Amino acid sequence: MLELFVTFFKLGLFTIGGGVAMIPILSNIMVKDKKWFSEDEMIDIIAICQGLPGVIAINMATYVGFKKRGLIGSFVATFGVILPSFVIIVIIARGMNFIDGNPYVQGALGGLRAAALGLIIIAVYQVAKVAIKDAFSAIGAVLSFILIAVLKINVVYIIVLFLALGIGRALLTKTSIDTRDCGKSVSDADGRDYQSSLKRRDERSDIIGEDKKNKEGGDNSCC
Repeated sequence: MLELFVTFFKLGLFTIGGGVAMIPILSNIMVKDKKWFSEDEMIDIIAICQGLPGVIAINMATYVGFKKRGLIGSFVATFGVILPSFVIIVIIARGMNFIDGNPYVQGALGGLRAAALGLIIIAVYQVAKVAIKDAFSAIGAVLSFILIAVLKINVVYIIVLFLALGIGRALLTKTSIDTRDCGKSVSDADGRDYQSSLKRRDERSDIIGEDKKNKEGGDNSCC
């Protein structure tokens, strides 16, 4: 439990640029260092947390905490990830007058924004590397970007649209597999029936041959 708290406390303390910037750091810790999840599982976690209401960092902390330690783990991980931000924001709010006009502070914030942008780009690359596996996912990624960035369509509508498309694709895939399996079963059954008919024909031929030999043997003995 302490490990869970410390992990998310560090994430909350050193992640600059919002929850999306947390993704590459969180992935490295969860997948490579602690081996809590596989890459595919991590992508599923990101998709679930991004598609739900609320801040993705808190959603991910709550989800991971629950998966590892149950309900108490979700509280511990969530508290760990929000505590650093809470303390720092309270301190900044008290000294806002000093920060607002200080060129050194403004320069530092500019550097932090650049670092945050880099983290977000890394997050996009890492997610795309695992999530884009076929033409459907590639087209979906490009289409959703165009709909949101260019056409300014609400993100909620995009999420609902691609949820429906994903479910429809899964149903079509399942139907296709079932049809193929059914056809294969029928073909296998036909093949077994054909083999059985050949076997029965051979058995009848053997019986007829034996009867013929027996009959010929009887005729020869009579002579």
